Amino acid sequence: MSKTEGLLAGLLRYGTWLASAVIGLGLALSLVGLSGAQVVAVGVVLFIALPVLRVLVLLAVFLRDRDYRLAIVAALVLMTIVAGFAIGIYLSDPRALAH
Repeated sequence: MSKTEGLLAGLLRYGTWLASAVIGLGLALSLVGLSGAQVVAVGVVLFIALPVLRVLVLLAVFLRDRDYRLAIVAALVLMTIVAGFAIGIYLSDPRALAH
């Protein structure tokens, strides 16, 4: 396993455990009568952030290795993710749909 593969595997492994633990904490808080919905939401955001972090790590690795063709591909993937996020935020605003 290369160093990059090990880094990505660790990011996904520990990121998944962290997000799962945060969601579990939120659910446990809810079970004891406290408001855990925001904690669960943070866990979900962590799960969503994992693929974005993976693309960022790959972009940095490709730039470091001067593999500009794959760096461009990673940058395009990242721009697509950001554009989808921005469009989702825009369309979730009721005022945006009124136009």
